[in-house]
Amino acid sequence: MIDRRIKFRHLQCFLEVARQKSVVKAADALAITQPAVSKTLRELEDILAVQLFDRSKRGIAVTRFGEVFLRYAGASVTALRQGVDSIAQARAKGGFAITLGVLPTVAARVMPAAVQSFKKDGVETVVRIITGENDLLISRLRVGELDLVVGRLGEPELMTGLSFEHLYSEHISFLVRPGHPLLQDQPFDLSRILEYPVLMPTEASIIRPYVDRFLIANGIGTPPDQIETISMAFGRSYTRITDAVWIISNGVAANDVEDAVLVELPVDTRDTLGPVGLTTRADTPPGLATQIMMQAIRDVSEHRLGAQA
Repeated sequence: MIDRRIKFRHLQCFLEVARQKSVVKAADALAITQPAVSKTLRELEDILAVQLFDRSKRGIAVTRFGEVFLRYAGASVTALRQGVDSIAQARAKGGFAITLGVLPTVAARVMPAAVQSFKKDGVETVVRIITGENDLLISRLRVGELDLVVGRLGEPELMTGLSFEHLYSEHISFLVRPGHPLLQDQPFDLSRILEYPVLMPTEASIIRPYVDRFLIANGIGTPPDQIETISMAFGRSYTRITDAVWIISNGVAANDVEDAVLVELPVDTRDTLGPVGLTTRADTPPGLATQIMMQAIRDVSEHRLGAQA
């Protein structure tokens, strides 16, 4: 029997604190006071008779009991949200609504054609696309805020309770503007990128370890003049108007390279290949609209990028 003392507010507070890893940030996100969040968590722990969080000066971490409960609490909230959305959509004579977490590389290269194909199927659906760093998107998927994440395979510790379907593999690219001085080098000398500003992915981005290992393996190390960003708009604009070298996933600027807006330096980056695919909750079957979207993404990936898989 489900304990009737457990209310939606308990699940909401628990999931937000687990996502934010902070009572203060969770209180801000939920627009309630910090004492109210703390009280709600204590009530939930008393009901379950276990400790859900380890609290220390370094912050808050989910316990093993909390990890187990997180899996099912996220699933229940997801199911409830889908039910509420279904009612709202039925009243509005609409279809469905899905929320997708998408890495910038996929947002630029795959999703436009996938959404176009999805819309052609005639399903009346509101498609919400949220971009961000891979770890953040996966954490939001785990607590039921997203229906699907399209991006790189997460670290093993983040994939508990999740399912990953590989679509293709992607490498990093070194990009510059047309006419950049480095394009005149024969043969090309990778170490000369240190003479120019280097746009690097942020420390939290999933491709940063690939970039760091590649630079170290090639005897370059940390560029002295670097700018960290995962913003496609900034990276594209800054690289086009300066002599900066932009290190980013190949898919982010693939269209710009095809259109000769940017140029890829002749660097062999096969060692940086990483899997890109669909991440879903293992304990919650995707809804109909999500399944249709997943198939559209598969079709586009196979048609455009199958040679790289």
